[in-house]
Amino acid sequence: MQLLEEVILVDTLDNEMGAMEKMEAHQKGLLHRAFSVFLFDKQGNMLLQKRAMCKYHSPGLWTNTCCSHPRPGENVHEAAKRRLMEEMGIDCKTEYAFNFIYHASLDQGLTEHELDHVFVGIYDGIISPNANEVSHYLYESMEEIKHKVKNAPEQFTVWFNIAFPKVLEWYELKFVNS
Repeated sequence: MQLLEEVILVDTLDNEMGAMEKMEAHQKGLLHRAFSVFLFDKQGNMLLQKRAMCKYHSPGLWTNTCCSHPRPGENVHEAAKRRLMEEMGIDCKTEYAFNFIYHASLDQGLTEHELDHVFVGIYDGIISPNANEVSHYLYESMEEIKHKVKNAPEQFTVWFNIAFPKVLEWYELKFVNS
């Protein structure tokens, strides 16, 4: 018997309001806590993943290194570390960068309404993606990603298109102006 995955419902200040089964929260479009991890190599290229075709939403689209939801009672940073290992086979140090709220329609009649905590890190090691999560991965320059997002946003997940300008701003402060 498969356990139901729950998400943490929150208000706009990230105060916990309870828990709900993940699919139900996405069907109802209720605000819940999420996280996104953006990893870079030492040259400043971003590690992207292409979502596996078996994913229940946004299959085959490019997105950030890892993203998911913390479980009830789980610290968001620890959840990000857990999912980074589960999705990409990566164990590395990440730091909190910022958070944002977004609301967007997905395929399959689902709605993303998330308070997304963004974590960033540097990684040049071995990548061992989970085939149930990831069909392909690559490191790409920020300029190339910026060009692709502008000219073919449909190739990327909805949350990546929303988060990328914010990550680009963080990146320019961290890598370009440091």
